[in-house]
Amino acid sequence: MKFFSTFFLSLCFINTAFCQSTKWIIQFTDKNNSPYSISNPSQFLSQKAIDRRTRYHIAINNTDLPVNPSYIQQVVAKGVTYLNQSKWLNQILIYCNDHSIIDSINTLPFVKHATAVGLIPSKIKKIDEKIQPLQPSSFAIASGMTDTLNYGTSSNQVHIHHGEFLHNKGYTGDGITIAVLDAGFHQYKELKAFDSIRMNNQVLGEKDFVAYDNSVDEDNAHGTFCLSTIAANVPGIMVGTAPHAKFWLLRSENDSSEKPIEEQNWVAAAEFADSAGADMISSSLGYSLFDDPSFNHSYADIYASTTIVSRGAAMAANKGMIVTNAAGNEANNPWHYIIFPADADSVCTVGAINSDSVIASFSSVGYPGKVKPNIVSVGWDATIWGTNDAPESGSGTSFSTPNINGLIACLWEAFPSYNNMTILNAVYQGSNMYNNPDSSFGYGIPDMHKAYLILKRKQNVELYGNDWLFVSPDTFTNIIHVKLIGQIDGNATLFLNDANGNVIKTILLLTEQQEVYDTSFTNLDKLSGGNYFIKYNDSNTTRTIMVTKRVPSLHDWFVAAPVPFDNQLSVYLKAPENGKASICLIDAAGRIVETKELNVVENNTYTVKFTSAESMAKGVYFVQYAGMQKRTIKVVK
Repeated sequence: MKFFSTFFLSLCFINTAFCQSTKWIIQFTDKNNSPYSISNPSQFLSQKAIDRRTRYHIAINNTDLPVNPSYIQQVVAKGVTYLNQSKWLNQILIYCNDHSIIDSINTLPFVKHATAVGLIPSKIKKIDEKIQPLQPSSFAIASGMTDTLNYGTSSNQVHIHHGEFLHNKGYTGDGITIAVLDAGFHQYKELKAFDSIRMNNQVLGEKDFVAYDNSVDEDNAHGTFCLSTIAANVPGIMVGTAPHAKFWLLRSENDSSEKPIEEQNWVAAAEFADSAGADMISSSLGYSLFDDPSFNHSYADIYASTTIVSRGAAMAANKGMIVTNAAGNEANNPWHYIIFPADADSVCTVGAINSDSVIASFSSVGYPGKVKPNIVSVGWDATIWGTNDAPESGSGTSFSTPNINGLIACLWEAFPSYNNMTILNAVYQGSNMYNNPDSSFGYGIPDMHKAYLILKRKQNVELYGNDWLFVSPDTFTNIIHVKLIGQIDGNATLFLNDANGNVIKTILLLTEQQEVYDTSFTNLDKLSGGNYFIKYNDSNTTRTIMVTKRVPSLHDWFVAAPVPFDNQLSVYLKAPENGKASICLIDAAGRIVETKELNVVENNTYTVKFTSAESMAKGVYFVQYAGMQKRTIKVVK
């Protein structure tokens, strides 16, 4: 009896919600007879979105096609209002307050089903991050003397990830587009933290998937706080983690209520971000429990991957975007665990710590069987930019997520040829708990220097194999080229030694691990033939490679090379006599261009380089030996 009464009460709840609902998802069975074609993707994808698919070998398929407009028109003709669509899930969101119309829509042959997702607003405020003024001492934080950016109050939340390493290399998010999904971006057009992104046209646009007015500046300030951790650029006061990225500001969250409609809005916003060519999504949103308990998710949904928002987030990653999502602030609440879409395997889920690496008590805990959260960043007493037009302190995984999102953007800027999962895997592998993850920290605190080295090493192996020191040519005349991959952060030395170990030349280098350096030993024409050695030495490593000085085969006692010559011309002589001799370079008119005087010893070999060869005009020239014996050779430039 208890089971049946419980079932009856639940059924009454669902029926009540069904009758009260004014927002509905209509899911379709197919995309047959669509006017769009995957062979013409420019109809529905921006060129940047197409380029992303091409770069990462992502096929354009049926999920990229918009919902069939004929299906939408037939539904709207029933007397409802179209709000948005999800092409990935092949469904639309409509407004309708007449149950009989929904029944009629359900009879259409291409309609799979109708689902109620929105009720009358309940005016519940659910964005609960803690915001408070910064302590005055926070303003005294200074960046390192060698840092290119003066972070001011945001220094700690950048430094904990060694984010300044990327910035100092010039990677500040340039070329990366980030879609920020939130509840609004109140006053972003007025606050000085965003002067830079406004003046430099880094805001590509804004869209509102809640009010459909395509304006987000007057809405909730939560998105403003989140955006500031990435985009703020007030040197000495606060600088975000990717201040030169571009942004789409997308409102998908209605902060006055909690309904499944917001999951549909999230997916619609993510699809727009994809189509517009965004590279990344930073989402400080998540769902588990709703105003109407009949819509509540369960822990079982974590493993089923069936929630609307998680399916949409997984699809966004499938389309090549990096999706970072807040773990949630549920650790001290009955739900306790991370929220949706943070459960999706391909989503980078971010928990919160403080700048001392202590986990925040509110940071949602991961589920058994999954490494969730994936990583953590500063979200407890994080620096954000407030609507009072000054830095404030904020606590919530909402702030840890965009903070690390910006640094991941800088990392991707450094390695644009690698796809989203390769970048994220490097972030995870470079985190301090990668080999021993847990349900609070996940893989731990990312180190952007380590992640960079992981990707740089991968890149170097792909380009050069497993070797790191290259010398060419192995038989040289006047120059030896050396390419090396840095083995340490510090000083390294290259020596050119003769066969007896005598140092002939030295090159000093200041190297960084995995960076590639090209240098040369030059002006080697006067070296006699034989074996020489290139020796590399640093504080940890020594390596030697043998090379050979080539002297042209003296089938004759007087040889010029190369013939024809370009910028270099040398003469190789096996002296036929003892005494004084002159070697002259003469033009076609008989004028002497350059003369070399020698005291020769019979049977000794000599190399003479004409320094004027580089500046000479093209044409015919003569090289003349004048001693007791005479010899002239014709050469051509």
